[in-house]
Amino acid sequence: MCKIIKKMLFLNFVFKNLFKMKKNIDLILPDNEIIKVTTYGSDPDNSDIHLIYVHGFKGFKDWGFVPYISEYFESRKIFVITFNFSLNGIGKDLLEITETNKFALNTFSREIYELNYILEKYSEGFFNNSTKKRLVILGHSRGGAIASFCGKNAIVNKIVLWASIAKLDRYTDRQKEIWRKDGFVEVLNTRTNQVMRLNVSLLEDIETNKADSLSMEKAISDLNKPLLIAHGNNDLTVPIEEGYQIYDWSDKNLSKFVLIDKAGHTFDVTHPFVATNDKLELLLNETYNFITA
Repeated sequence: MCKIIKKMLFLNFVFKNLFKMKKNIDLILPDNEIIKVTTYGSDPDNSDIHLIYVHGFKGFKDWGFVPYISEYFESRKIFVITFNFSLNGIGKDLLEITETNKFALNTFSREIYELNYILEKYSEGFFNNSTKKRLVILGHSRGGAIASFCGKNAIVNKIVLWASIAKLDRYTDRQKEIWRKDGFVEVLNTRTNQVMRLNVSLLEDIETNKADSLSMEKAISDLNKPLLIAHGNNDLTVPIEEGYQIYDWSDKNLSKFVLIDKAGHTFDVTHPFVATNDKLELLLNETYNFITA
């Protein structure tokens, strides 16, 4: 009986601590939009490294591999912050895009503003964090571009780009013509077969700011911080040539390029998450070694 009681107490202790490791937070923006945040790690002060994960286009903090990689880093004493951009289309259903009206309003500049807002709150200790830790931003796909644009922030120590885009203008002249005429363009979510609108404000944002605040070449060239670029050579969404382009713009004394052989855009992981694989584990190992070096 004594052994049973001890076991029950131990399991209760484990459960409580596991529960503490993951925390959901609503970060309210000045315009009252909400950034949904999940942190992994019960005590940020016990982690020498903190990591902010930035999701990509049609991505979100609970997509596919994101909880898995967050737990991977958390288990290695890295405090992790994941979040949903307020206009990424995720509402009460945390696993699917349902707020397509908000999705249509999103722009690159809006996401840069929101990540900078998170960095500002981080610098104030909003996440119960010390500001004296090493901070890494990890961005996937479009999130890699957002991470690059915010990477010059003084509190950021290293940047990691997974399958990042190098060019923001990915549209044909014909698409742009229709976009301007109709005020929106429609894109297909191939996973769910949803047809979702992007308002012309996104195109205007890209074209207005392409030489300055939305220039990837300028962002990478000016970074002057350790940078890891990882890309799969079977990526049909963002060709590996864009990863090579980012590396070409970077300071070779501070950057490293890792090729994940035969990996696709999401490193062969789907949503909902089923299981990890050798490609994702290689990516995680390379990333962990880079950010802890």
